[in-house]
Amino acid sequence: MDHSLALPLLIGLIALALAFDFLNGLHDAANAIATVVATRLLSPVAAVLFAAFGNFAAYWIMGLHVAETVGKGIIDKDVVTPAVVFGALVGAMFWNVLTWIKGIPSSSSHALIGGLLGAGIAHAGHGAVEASGTIKTVAAIFVSPIIGFALAMLMMLITSWLFRGVQPRQANGAFKGLHLISSAAYSISHGGNDAQKTMGIITVLLYSTGHLGGEFHVPEWVVLSCYFAIALGTMSGGWKIIKTMGSKLTKLNHHSGFCASTAGSIVVFGASAAGIPVSTTHAITGAVVGTGAARRASAVRWSVASRVIVAWFITIPASAIVGALFYYLTRLF
Repeated sequence: MDHSLALPLLIGLIALALAFDFLNGLHDAANAIATVVATRLLSPVAAVLFAAFGNFAAYWIMGLHVAETVGKGIIDKDVVTPAVVFGALVGAMFWNVLTWIKGIPSSSSHALIGGLLGAGIAHAGHGAVEASGTIKTVAAIFVSPIIGFALAMLMMLITSWLFRGVQPRQANGAFKGLHLISSAAYSISHGGNDAQKTMGIITVLLYSTGHLGGEFHVPEWVVLSCYFAIALGTMSGGWKIIKTMGSKLTKLNHHSGFCASTAGSIVVFGASAAGIPVSTTHAITGAVVGTGAARRASAVRWSVASRVIVAWFITIPASAIVGALFYYLTRLF
């Protein structure tokens, strides 16, 4: 469906989408670097540069399955309008900024999905929702942290057994190197999954305004600009959330940091391969809690974890409401 849109407005919406992508990197920097900062493996400045490079490196490694799901698998691409895109982006950005100020590691991914659902339903009703893509995305809210938790706990138990006869200093040196590698893997998986959500939004905007010749495909310049924007955001850091992730949930060392980052990256790489816009925040939070629980239940600050979980559940409804409100606001002009 071709919806006419003046070029300056189209450019403005693309800029808004890239601003969301930047904010995503800023908000979710904690996902990739909290463990290396908390364990002092890298300085905060070195860590964000390291993670930003990993975010952009996803360009050469990851496919575009997630971008396709967000662009045409949540709301029917043929009913999307520029006003829907505007409502979706503002709804997501509002929630991101609010949780960033509060230091709560909520999901940028689900904020965007919520904004898109709210604005899309406000525009075309519930029939506009693509059930398959939406169901697997919502299901991932529950499944990804559980898998991250279980994998991290299992890795803690297996690696503890494997290193049972090794001198503590030698074991720590080995885990230090493995921790850095696992953090790089998580940075790549984070960039590959999260940047693609913005690619999907920009692509469906271009499709809806007739700039893709009637065929839904992600242009190369959109891919590059989204990876650049999220990497730039990650370089800016999100220090309040890093503190929550790296020290408030449980105490981390190189061993547990390696297990958490590895478990989280397995979850996110797997979801990306399946085209699921999973929350990198949910995956790594579940994994971090899993490493603490592997030691003992009291090693986890469950009061902090419960506050984080509450934010997960209300992210999609809250951003959907804001997305719908901003969609209706555009109808006044």
